[in-house]
Amino acid sequence: MSQHEMMQGFPPAESGQVTLANWRLPPFNRWAFQNLRQIVPTAEVRRSVGPAPPVTRAAQPIDRIGFRAADGRDWTVGDLLAESGTDGLMVLRDGVCVVERYDHGLRPDTPHIIFSVSKSVTGTLAGIIAGDGRLDPDAPVTRYIPEAAGSAYGDCTVRHVLDMTVSTDFVEDYLAPSGDFARYRVATGWNPVAGEAADLRSFLTTLSRGAGPHGAMFHYVSPNSDLLGWILERATGTPYPMLLSEELWQPMGAVDDAYITVDRLGAPRTAGGLCVSLRDLARVGELMRRRGALGGRQLVPESWVDDILTNGDAAAWRRGRPAGSILPDGRYRSQWYSVGDDHGAFCAIGIHGQFIFVDPTTKVVIAKLSSQPLPLDEAMEGVQLAALGAIARGLA
Repeated sequence: MSQHEMMQGFPPAESGQVTLANWRLPPFNRWAFQNLRQIVPTAEVRRSVGPAPPVTRAAQPIDRIGFRAADGRDWTVGDLLAESGTDGLMVLRDGVCVVERYDHGLRPDTPHIIFSVSKSVTGTLAGIIAGDGRLDPDAPVTRYIPEAAGSAYGDCTVRHVLDMTVSTDFVEDYLAPSGDFARYRVATGWNPVAGEAADLRSFLTTLSRGAGPHGAMFHYVSPNSDLLGWILERATGTPYPMLLSEELWQPMGAVDDAYITVDRLGAPRTAGGLCVSLRDLARVGELMRRRGALGGRQLVPESWVDDILTNGDAAAWRRGRPAGSILPDGRYRSQWYSVGDDHGAFCAIGIHGQFIFVDPTTKVVIAKLSSQPLPLDEAMEGVQLAALGAIARGLA
């Protein structure tokens, strides 16, 4: 069944109904990732009200760019795009758009969920708030969220949260039908409620402490990034969707409204619920490539971006899973991944194939939106990262 047959009719045929129970599963996910506000409650992130920034274009072919991935197979970029459920791809070189493609019904102004690329946007917003002194990354979490005392966050710092080095027993298992991750999905409003209704912020304060010390190991835990969003709200006294709009989305000249999923009490899913257009996703990457400056304004502190590029605990990264196997020479800092190559590339990664890839050496930024069937496919993720790097180098 194609996405064009989904949710057609009044009411839609049962076989084409996209629901809270199936929206992340194929074939329903292709429609849902572009129409999530019809499934899950959301809050608006307002775009800039001024005229859209001009976009310079100079189309360049990329389909025949070849590369060899870690699987030992010789690929072309065209093969990869066809096999990875690509819904949209935009490539900028020194700010000039050289590739802009849409497939599977995606339009230029359609917000598409970016899953955990949302974390990197939240980390960027944290840099803005830290830059003017409203957030102290070295402060204990309980300065902002006293309710976290007694949980895994009770004795850690905001920096541990930013860098995914909180010691907790939480296991990030996207396919688990029960357990902490399944409870988490219900609390976010992403899964049907079975039994007593939950909410995201209450769930966060139930995470249990791990055996090891904070800071010792990279441990990818999506609730950390939801907690970060809550911290930003407390630090500023502003709801996250409004904060993101006022501090980042509007100042960077976003041309489209975005939106973010919220739970039953309105708490935003800052770890994975942001839905944005392809061109605004690329604009975030270009802002980071320019070390936080766009249009003559320093939106994100240059020192924050430089810290992402140069810091992050490589030893803690190597102790962590699963990302350490995909980027063995990488690091993680303030919700962004450093690739660990000789170009200083860094990226944001979301499940089902969402990416921002930035190569500072070649001045290339790549934004990719996808609807891959599996949430996490390590082999395909490795191939995609190799492809993105090949595009950047192939355009140099």
